[in-house]
Amino acid sequence: MGAVAITGFGALIIGDEIMRGKRRDVHFEKLREAFAQRGLKLDWVEYLGDDRPRMITTLRRTLAGSDVVFSFGGIGATPDDHTRQAAAAAAGVPLVLHPEAAALIRARMAETSQEVTEGRLNMGVFPEGSRIVPNPYNRIPGFSYAHHHFFPGFPVMAHPMLEWCLDTYYAHLFHQHVEAEAAIRVWLGIEGTMTPLMQETEARYPGIKVFSLPFVGTPEIRRHVELGVRGDPEQVGPAMEMLAAGVTQLGFEWEPLAAESKRGA
Repeated sequence: MGAVAITGFGALIIGDEIMRGKRRDVHFEKLREAFAQRGLKLDWVEYLGDDRPRMITTLRRTLAGSDVVFSFGGIGATPDDHTRQAAAAAAGVPLVLHPEAAALIRARMAETSQEVTEGRLNMGVFPEGSRIVPNPYNRIPGFSYAHHHFFPGFPVMAHPMLEWCLDTYYAHLFHQHVEAEAAIRVWLGIEGTMTPLMQETEARYPGIKVFSLPFVGTPEIRRHVELGVRGDPEQVGPAMEMLAAGVTQLGFEWEPLAAESKRGA
């Protein structure tokens, strides 16, 4: 894969069916779960329809960067599948039949008493230089190119393939950083009024990030803002104390929320 310094993790979720609402995306939630279990952080997600020029443009940009990218969807051999072709065009390499993929496809066809056709072998045509990603569901593989990993759109196939890639290539990055989080609930809080306080807190404690989550209120719970910090465990406590004192000075009432400590990026 080369000695590229990894700066983050992202995902591409591809398919007109998702963009048009014919299928509900479940990949994002799986990504969050798989990353949390391994002490990693997902930095971004993009959704794309089955538009090959747009996919090429997107993959050119991501291949030129240093993020690990997981791509879901569009690696089949039907006319609306464009991911393999877009990846090859973005990388500037030809599409070739991967010999290991061909062997896996032939074996799968033999197991299911199906004919080995050119169309079925096309599912093993990947950008030159690709590596196989095993598919435990039906053995029809996905592929990896550089730090990009391409899976089918079917969750039953894609999610074990995602976990395989994480465990095979990035285990050395698991649980590298400890992160803590603390928050308060500010009753009737106004974000605009508290913004200077948030900015001052981040400036004083560069190892943390301040966050605010406003809630408009319901019959069961009145309007409030969840105001908190996350980051360096040694700085979370003092930063949270600064926020709480500042909120009091601004005239808002507040109550603490349960503190959280976790490993992650």
